[in-house]
Amino acid sequence: MAVVYVARSAALTKWASDVGQGKHIFKLGVAADKDEAKTAIDAGWAGEGDWRLIHSQDVADLDEETLIERLMRKEKVIDPTYYPKLKGAAGVFRITLTNVQNSLLVAKAMSADEPLTDIKVKPKDIGEYMIRNALPSPS
Repeated sequence: MAVVYVARSAALTKWASDVGQGKHIFKLGVAADKDEAKTAIDAGWAGEGDWRLIHSQDVADLDEETLIERLMRKEKVIDPTYYPKLKGAAGVFRITLTNVQNSLLVAKAMSADEPLTDIKVKPKDIGEYMIRNALPSPS
């Protein structure tokens, strides 16, 4: 069983903010298991070693390219060929907080238990949003 994960690097976020990409930069990836995901995150991407796991989910065997293409329908991927700093790291996304907030608000509206209040987005919410939108919808 594969693992889909979302990781974040504080140093890459600072760099992205400096080059005009914003401060909500996350990496979506797929690994064969949790140990392989941990190894990939520890190795890092884009020359940064401070990557941290934000959220992960066990899924049926899916390939990373398919998940990246599905998430690209909602969010902007940062082109690794345009930014040499990324050094070919595929799956680095610039997340729009408004999209995440809207998703959380709709989920709250659908559950009758919670009142509709202002939503403060946390990194874990962004990770869940990315994985939910990258996975194929259950039929």
